[in-house]
Amino acid sequence: MEKNLEKVEGPPAYTNEGTLIKPQAREPYDSGVSFEEYYYYAKKTRKEQEALEPPVLNIRQYFKKGSTDTDNEPAEEITTHLTEEDFTNRAKRLEISDEEWTNASRAFRSASWGACFYLITTDILGPYGSGFAMGTLGWGPGIAFYTVFGFMVGYSGYLIWRVYLGVDSYEFPVKNYGDLGFRTFGHGGRHLTNILQGLGLLLITGQVTIQYGENISQISKFKLCYAVCPVLFAIAGFFITQIRTLKAYGWIANLAVWLNIFVIFMTMGVMANSEPNFAISTLGSAGSATDPTTITKVNGSYPPIIHYANIPPGNGLIGSVNGMLSGVLAYAGAQLFVEFMAEMRRPQDFIKAMWSAQFFIYSVYLTYGCVVYHLQGQYSFNPSYQGVSIYGWQTLGNMVTLIAALIAGGLYGNIGIKVVYNNILVDIFKVPPMDTHRGKLIYALLVPLWWIIAFIIGAAIPDYFGFVSVMSASMLLNLSYTLPPLFALGFDIQKNSIRAEDGDGFDPTTGPVASSGSVTQRWVRGFFAGGSFQVAINIWHVIYFLASLSMCGLGMWAAVIGMIDAFKIPQLNSFSCVSPLNLNA
Repeated sequence: MEKNLEKVEGPPAYTNEGTLIKPQAREPYDSGVSFEEYYYYAKKTRKEQEALEPPVLNIRQYFKKGSTDTDNEPAEEITTHLTEEDFTNRAKRLEISDEEWTNASRAFRSASWGACFYLITTDILGPYGSGFAMGTLGWGPGIAFYTVFGFMVGYSGYLIWRVYLGVDSYEFPVKNYGDLGFRTFGHGGRHLTNILQGLGLLLITGQVTIQYGENISQISKFKLCYAVCPVLFAIAGFFITQIRTLKAYGWIANLAVWLNIFVIFMTMGVMANSEPNFAISTLGSAGSATDPTTITKVNGSYPPIIHYANIPPGNGLIGSVNGMLSGVLAYAGAQLFVEFMAEMRRPQDFIKAMWSAQFFIYSVYLTYGCVVYHLQGQYSFNPSYQGVSIYGWQTLGNMVTLIAALIAGGLYGNIGIKVVYNNILVDIFKVPPMDTHRGKLIYALLVPLWWIIAFIIGAAIPDYFGFVSVMSASMLLNLSYTLPPLFALGFDIQKNSIRAEDGDGFDPTTGPVASSGSVTQRWVRGFFAGGSFQVAINIWHVIYFLASLSMCGLGMWAAVIGMIDAFKIPQLNSFSCVSPLNLNA
């Protein structure tokens, strides 16, 4: 077979031997870097990391100035003396040695898998819509939904982890979700992923602002103008988002987990000894989404609690799809996994944190959802702690979850701003890297802008349940379920298309990549290479990708119809002083 030798395109080369172009001579997101080169350096980095002693999370270390989150730091600390000018000035960058370049990447990686476990549970753990979802689906479909979707998001996390390990290296570090899209499908994959993730994180920040603006409003007994409530939350979020590194979030992430656990047990205990909050059931209960007659007063009394074995009758399909979308929000953390792994010393260990966190989250969600649905039936409210009828306990739930939400909101803001910074400001406007002095200042200036937009969302769209449905269907479902199998498919095809016997692959001495056949031929060859099991996996990933897209379309249809109906309620007005929870206004 005749070989087509493709030279690596890029800026004028700094050569070592032959036509090798060093990684530090590359511009960010240089399309001239081949998949084979990423794959070669990734295997080299994984081999080095396997010899490293895994760091151990030690919460006490966070309170000691200048300390790290590990008990067993290596005796010789990795340091780098590179300056801002070294990164931003191309002539300076060419003078950086291979060791200095890789050490700059090593120094950034310090988090343990234990810290990532807390970060994952902080991001996803907030099961206050699980009872509502169970109420819109019924016992059988509800349990099946949380089980299947929980397993599949874990599978998506596994795919993200596997692709990350295959393309990340000290020479070419993967820093965000969009980098996986770039290294598997080029600039188109990167831009699509960044748009979805950036908008998704901004909308999640807005969703948190809506939810906890309502918290503050309910705590004040609706005496405080509602439009002011999201402002108060956004101001607090502005300060916590000034924490720039995920490593520094480790210990407060731990706090958020236990705060949520407390509210879970507290609400179950109170619900077991009091009636549902009938007064607000029309604004976000399972009955309001499926069959409003089941929560409407008859002769001055509310209907008794009802449970369904299957999907409730009435407006069952639309309500059930919207209920499932609230569950999609519950499992929306996969989009942040790359950012977590990018700061780990041994990203190989991430799989332990991911599956441990997913099992923990699934157990909590399913248990809590079943208990709330058993106790409140069609009156199960989203969020559940606002469905508590006793004001004192309701306020306690609002206050504790408010603290946990600030931590989660800060996490969303932290990563969302990094996505904007690294993929718009650095790429288009050529600002310096974020770990430089100027970069830190620019980051600090972006934080208030991010939270101002979150406030506008929170004040303009007070329909919390409807907003969650639209956001989950349009952004979060694609980020958690559509993109991972697509990235895995692109990675496997390109990896399996490499024929070592024909001389394919990256040559670390001379640089050129030998690739037999045209691009189309290599992709077709890669799809059917690797044996029958690998081909079956490729077909499964195509099916998984298309099924997720179909769910996205169905979800958008149900979410839009649900939001149109919700805005017929007088309390749901944009930038209003009237709280959406105040039915007496």
